[in-house]
Amino acid sequence: MPTISAFYGILIRMFFRDHAPPHFHVRYGEFEATVEIATLEIMEGSLPRRALNLVQEWAAQHKEELVEAWQFCSENKHPAKIDPLP
Repeated sequence: MPTISAFYGILIRMFFRDHAPPHFHVRYGEFEATVEIATLEIMEGSLPRRALNLVQEWAAQHKEELVEAWQFCSENKHPAKIDPLP
């Protein structure tokens, strides 16, 4: 599972050939969540409110790159890294 970005202790990852809808996985300490790219809402798991706000802010800024990364992973190819939040 490639890590495509990391910031403030938050890891953003995608699985190769993962199930639809397009999404990414977030790990923050002991918390894990799956976030849908289209809506930026949690599909599964949970995150503290502050971490979720940071993830949603980051994802909104990089939505096109996330869609591209999803496409690469669905083809079993390594996606490009995505810049973290400043």
